[in-house]
Amino acid sequence: MPIVFRHSGFRFLFYANEGDPREPVHIHIIKDGIDAKFWLNPVRLAYNDGYDAKTLRELFEIVEMNTSLIEEAWNEFFS
Repeated sequence: MPIVFRHSGFRFLFYANEGDPREPVHIHIIKDGIDAKFWLNPVRLAYNDGYDAKTLRELFEIVEMNTSLIEEAWNEFFS
């Protein structure tokens, strides 16, 4: 699972096997065994497995600020 970047203990990553056919560009965010997934175009929450609303708002903002970096890493890995 390629880690795109880390921020405040959160790992922003995607899995090497993202389905067949592959799902659209998205990012998983994991910390302390809790996972959330955000779609990128447009940025929106796909699922949440335990983060509170405040944390989700913060993660949403981080994903929005790093969309280009995430898309670049995704395209590089899956090309």
